[in-house]
Amino acid sequence: MFERVQTILAKQLRLAPEKITPESRIMKDLGADSLDILQLLMRIEDQYGIVIPDQALAKFDTVADVVAYLEKQEAAI
Repeated sequence: MFERVQTILAKQLRLAPEKITPESRIMKDLGADSLDILQLLMRIEDQYGIVIPDQALAKFDTVADVVAYLEKQEAAI
């Protein structure tokens, strides 16, 4: 799951995948802005066929937060 999120982020932010770790903070460490976050979420929602509510989005600080959320959603299916 991490590798899939890493690939999406790398493409979205034009970064080398190896620069993205689970501990990377999406905005502070990777330089994402609010538009990047929205585009990232749309890609994830399309790819996984889910809708991420705003209250969950507010909790996404690190890449690991996104991965944990997706794994929880996948386990619920």
